[in-house]
Amino acid sequence: MDIPMILKPGAVRVLSAASSKKRLMHELGDIAHAVYGVDAHAAVEALLEREALGPTGVGHGVALPHARLEDIDRVVGAMVLLEQPINFDAVDRQPVDLAFALFAPKEAGVEHLKALALVSRTLRDAQLCAKLRANPDPATLYAIVTEAQSILAA
Repeated sequence: MDIPMILKPGAVRVLSAASSKKRLMHELGDIAHAVYGVDAHAAVEALLEREALGPTGVGHGVALPHARLEDIDRVVGAMVLLEQPINFDAVDRQPVDLAFALFAPKEAGVEHLKALALVSRTLRDAQLCAKLRANPDPATLYAIVTEAQSILAA
């Protein structure tokens, strides 16, 4: 599994105004709907339900919200760079400005976990995150995150 398998270029966005965690979840649901045909309302509800179990802010300004959905057949993703970081109740209490959401089929099992591990490993790289933050263009962000994942795998 690699990032281009789960992330389409159109699912990468730069957001100028996501004022809260809930607003960000709505934006991620809208992206998933626009790019993958996912039910936006179901996606937002599933993200918020998962978030209620414990925050998905993993630290260093990165969040990995994820959810399982009924009506999809493979793991898909959406990535956003926030121009203004938001409080996300992250483990290190730092605001979040990079979010990579994953949506998996209800019965995805190990594929969901593999995708989550892949994205987590990729965004754990401080230099990569610095590059992402320095390039507020969706096409460039996509190129950086997909190229970086192949370099990390080498």
